[in-house]
Amino acid sequence: MTNPFLRPWTTTFDIPPFVEISDDHFKPAFEAGLAEGRAGIKAIAENPEAPSFENTIAAMETCEDLLSKVLGVFYGIAGADSNDVREGLQRDFGPILADYSSEITANAALFERIETLWNTRDTLDLDAEQLRVLMLTHRSFVRSGARLSPEDKARMAKIQSRLSTLGTEFSQNLLGDESDWFLEVSDADMIGLPEFARDAMRAAGAAKKLDGPCLTTSRSLFVPFLQFSPRRDLRAAVFDAWKSRGARGKDNDNRAHSAEILKLREERAKLLGYDSFAAFKLETQMAKTPDAVRDLLMEVWTPAKAAAEKDGAILQNMLHADGHTGPLEPWDWRYYSEKRRKIEHDLDEAELKPYLQLDRMIEAAFACATRLFNLEFEPLDAALYHDDVRGWNVTRDGEHLAVFIGDYFARGSKRSGAWCTAMRSQKKLGGDTKPIVLNVCNFAKASGDKPNLLSYDDARTLFHEFGHALHQMLSDVTFESISGTSVARDFVELPSQLYEHWLEVPVVLQEFATHAETGEPMPADMLKRLLDAQTYDQGYTTVGYVASALTDLNFHDGDAPADPMQSQAETLDQLGMPQATTMFHEAPHFQHVFAGDGYSCGYYSYMWSEVMDADAFEAFKEADPFDAQTAKRLETHILSAGGSADPEALYTAFRGRMPGPEAMLKGRGLA
Repeated sequence: MTNPFLRPWTTTFDIPPFVEISDDHFKPAFEAGLAEGRAGIKAIAENPEAPSFENTIAAMETCEDLLSKVLGVFYGIAGADSNDVREGLQRDFGPILADYSSEITANAALFERIETLWNTRDTLDLDAEQLRVLMLTHRSFVRSGARLSPEDKARMAKIQSRLSTLGTEFSQNLLGDESDWFLEVSDADMIGLPEFARDAMRAAGAAKKLDGPCLTTSRSLFVPFLQFSPRRDLRAAVFDAWKSRGARGKDNDNRAHSAEILKLREERAKLLGYDSFAAFKLETQMAKTPDAVRDLLMEVWTPAKAAAEKDGAILQNMLHADGHTGPLEPWDWRYYSEKRRKIEHDLDEAELKPYLQLDRMIEAAFACATRLFNLEFEPLDAALYHDDVRGWNVTRDGEHLAVFIGDYFARGSKRSGAWCTAMRSQKKLGGDTKPIVLNVCNFAKASGDKPNLLSYDDARTLFHEFGHALHQMLSDVTFESISGTSVARDFVELPSQLYEHWLEVPVVLQEFATHAETGEPMPADMLKRLLDAQTYDQGYTTVGYVASALTDLNFHDGDAPADPMQSQAETLDQLGMPQATTMFHEAPHFQHVFAGDGYSCGYYSYMWSEVMDADAFEAFKEADPFDAQTAKRLETHILSAGGSADPEALYTAFRGRMPGPEAMLKGRGLA
């Protein structure tokens, strides 16, 4: 009982007692959770009573509570604050969990009970949520191979175990590669950079225990450098480092991993009777088919490419005017685009950034949630897993609703990107469980006591991840398996992308975009110029995204490519990718696709959801950005509903119909 996971927690709101948890506690608690889960599944499968929803489906929902408790904490911190021990545990846990899952879905007696319930569902007097959970459970078993022969079940188990190992190694290789690369720079190398960029590079150098500043492949460092540095040679060097992550030919090279992952996914799909992994994966999503995904992406690609080529010609003329010859290169785009933005919109990132303080943007995200959903956020005085991490008690009408944790700064122990996860999910079965929700970002941390400043894209990321957090915090369902963000992959980005729109509401920036030194609000003319420039450079941005999404789709739609890099090159060639633009993610660092199964053949989902989020915000604009009735419909039918109904039914209940892409294209300036 010295292991904190094996005793009740007496902390405020049952927050994990992080100061008591050591890395030595995870493995024995994990093993205890597995043993408890196996015992629970065995009791359900061997129950002599006739199957009922309560003694089978509901019992399955509660038999792994300890395992969920351990893994919620472990995976919550493993990606955000890794170390050698945690990386080793991730490598160990992945295949063990895959084998455990395969044991359950291969349990013939258990599946027979589930199948009986499914076949007699019309006689069971189930409510809509129970019926939905039954359907999802039955479907999950079938899609995991419950109807396969014993030989094929054994092969499926090996595939799943190997995929888990490969996904973990892919992520850890990338983290190692990103941590290894840095470029020491001198003060002369930082000529032309605004002070916030210099300060971030000094902080990065200090974090790596160097005598001076450095560049890394963290977006919060390399993007400002590409925007502002007149040193074309250094821009090329840092761009090449970013582009070649996971493909440097060393121990952290991911190219062989990506090829094996694609081959195993194809075999998995064909064992289940599908023509391709894309056909298998998309069957349960809103899109349903690869053709539907491709149609949407190509409808966007054509105007995006035209816009990017038009913009690229302008930027190339600027390059030549600076005395350079030859074509505009990818490491030139951001530099000349930033110059052009200043000319055409009188917007300077260095002038804008002091108005976007991290703490004020957090306040802005909270304030919008207060106006929309009557939520209040009170800082928590609790020890968390890292000194930089903060927590809040989330309440409504004085009642505790959730714990929200924010981990905002980049560090060497944190994987790249931004994400939301639940250390504990909301549920009512077995007691009213309130969620603990974590947002993780990678913003540059200022040195000393200087204020932490964000770019506008950083602020948008903060709002995006907080939209996911609201989906978790406002969840109001009985069963954990459909709680919060447990929805179709091409629906899960709707709440997050929708919430980004409130950053664009003028009254929000008027109140919270205040200067870090003077405290003065952003000048009205600057605010207007910022909002007027929202569609600036969208050709470049959209081309980078769509090229990545189509590459992902082509990886999985048909026979798995033996060489994903060649497949990627063929996709870009077929598209006629503009020479000076670049994909968001190339195969060796495409974590969405290869570091797990969540977004595999699913990177398109951001755009699928964007079609809905653009239309959904139109509903608010038709009334008022903070209209109470519209916010209530949004909460009732989407944010609190989790996966309790089909996504199309949920969206239609909110909006009255499904949308077309017109509002999305207009929002990107591509209509």
